[in-house]
Amino acid sequence: MNAILREFPEKIETDRLYIRPCQPGDGQAVHAAITSSLRELAPWLAFANRFQTLEETEENIIKSYAQFLLKEDIRLHIYRKEDHAFIGSTGLHRINWQLPKFEIGYWIDSRYGKKGYMTEAAEALTAFAFDYYGANRVEIRCDPNNISSRRIAEKLGYPLEGILRNDGLTADGKNLRDTCLYAKTQK
Repeated sequence: MNAILREFPEKIETDRLYIRPCQPGDGQAVHAAITSSLRELAPWLAFANRFQTLEETEENIIKSYAQFLLKEDIRLHIYRKEDHAFIGSTGLHRINWQLPKFEIGYWIDSRYGKKGYMTEAAEALTAFAFDYYGANRVEIRCDPNNISSRRIAEKLGYPLEGILRNDGLTADGKNLRDTCLYAKTQK
């Protein structure tokens, strides 16, 4: 099936969260989350290394939504059920529909960190990739020094396949960095 024709549900639900595709108009909530979390996100994510205006954030969401419609990249937003608060972002990236294979990425608004929300979201998205899209492989990649991201992968039973040496640049673009490669495969 052509990727663009692949369906995606309105939302994915867990006990405490719902996860839905990013949509035009999400910019204000996303901008507030990034702004309040810059210090925690900056070591790991390039977009957090410079202040973005609300307009730039909304523009980025609209571009991501276009990629979602084409099923080239699936950016998702995470909300807490109890109050519909935006708490972070996740998604299926580096998609290879031929296999199919996906990489799960994630970040959380630091005001909602350390409550297990991101582990809950990543667990749901892992199951979704295998059950809904028939994934043969799902990866989580992160900087070896990003202990929080590593813990999520490990809690979810993702084996560490290896550390890719000098695989990229640090989020500020100034130094080489390694990448931990965790992956689950279809049984």
